[in-house]
Amino acid sequence: MIASFILITLIISVSSFINFKFDNTFTYIVILSFIIFPSFLFEIIRAQFRLKHNNKAFAFTEFLHSVILLFSIFSLSYFFNEIGYAIALLITPLITSVLFLRKLNINFKSKLKLTITDFSFWKYGFFASLSNVVTQLLFVIDILLIGYLLEDTEMITNYRYISLIPFSLLFLPRVFMATDFVVLTENIFNKGYITNYIKSYMLFFFLASIFLVVFCWLFSNQILTLLDPNFTQFVDTFLILMLGITGIYIFRGLFGNLLSSIGKAHVNYYIASFALILNIISNYFLIPKYGIKGAAITSAILMWFTGILSALIFKFLYNKTLLKK
Repeated sequence: MIASFILITLIISVSSFINFKFDNTFTYIVILSFIIFPSFLFEIIRAQFRLKHNNKAFAFTEFLHSVILLFSIFSLSYFFNEIGYAIALLITPLITSVLFLRKLNINFKSKLKLTITDFSFWKYGFFASLSNVVTQLLFVIDILLIGYLLEDTEMITNYRYISLIPFSLLFLPRVFMATDFVVLTENIFNKGYITNYIKSYMLFFFLASIFLVVFCWLFSNQILTLLDPNFTQFVDTFLILMLGITGIYIFRGLFGNLLSSIGKAHVNYYIASFALILNIISNYFLIPKYGIKGAAITSAILMWFTGILSALIFKFLYNKTLLKK
């Protein structure tokens, strides 16, 4: 928590020296920087529920957070416009944390020094967080490059809407991993258990991928019409992205988390960073030639590439780790 306040202070201090192009940017940064603290508190609570195998409470935290966020954004944005939106993002994790904090009886005064908090412990946490940041950047970089290379704000908007449904469907593997990650980690050196889990997971998501791709192929025009009738001209882009997310469904979502389970979070960071470099290089060639379809092609190929690469690296490192055991 002390580190959270240090980060907030650093962000505000650095921002005060920047001459921002848009009005009130510094005010928004000050408000949004304070999100770090309640978000950290919220994640502590969620982590405790996962460690206690209380998946029902863990899921309820997410549900309640979403409901409070929806209500606060609508109400505060209506009365206070942009400032209200920023405040809503700040108070939502704070309110949710307060509601759940008493159930956990966390002793924040405890100063127990754990033997596991050595250099490798902090290294794991650092790379796990960094990997998450780079992975999120992979989804954002397409939009940034479309705006930079095409200089067409309409194409940016089109791509954001076209990718909305495919990227939203990535919640499904996250649901499985949010539920099973602790159990997977506890049983990570039980080869029979892990092998059976991998087979069951991949079979389920292989079938789910076939269903989604076929459904979207048959009804792509109708789906895009729900967003805007003009989006039907981007059916190819939509279907390419749908094919791409199946790579995350079958491979990346599973093996990325399994790498973390054996303590190799830094490998996920290296894979994501390599993919980010490939993304930028590929998009520089494909976006000018194919427009937003080029961005979709790059994303789809990298989703499959990173997924298969994660699977191969996990198999190698897992067998190596078992030999040491």
